[in-house]
Amino acid sequence: MTTRALTAVLVLFTVVACGPGPTQIPEPPTLAPPSSAVKNAEVPNVVGMDHQDAQDAMQKAGFFYLTEEDATGQGRQLVVDRNWVVVEQVPSAGKSVPQSDKILLRSKKKTDP
Repeated sequence: MTTRALTAVLVLFTVVACGPGPTQIPEPPTLAPPSSAVKNAEVPNVVGMDHQDAQDAMQKAGFFYLTEEDATGQGRQLVVDRNWVVVEQVPSAGKSVPQSDKILLRSKKKTDP
């Protein structure tokens, strides 16, 4: 075979190999029934706990949408969670709420009066 013929064959194979494959129709996603999608759980009592331990307790109970704020109103960021203690939680302990609900932990520094 000549060089031109060999080059033409290689180009043809390359074009065929790069072409679109067989068309596949993706399977539609399976949707879970709404009743099983959201579980309720009892909110644990974390008031008085170290902020990090409180977060761990909430996650152990299945709550992962956790927010936090400085309970003194100074707007400080809770950078080192172990330096803070929870003084209030919303919703309150013992309530049965969806695990997807937002949990607010209001904390103050352990050194605050």
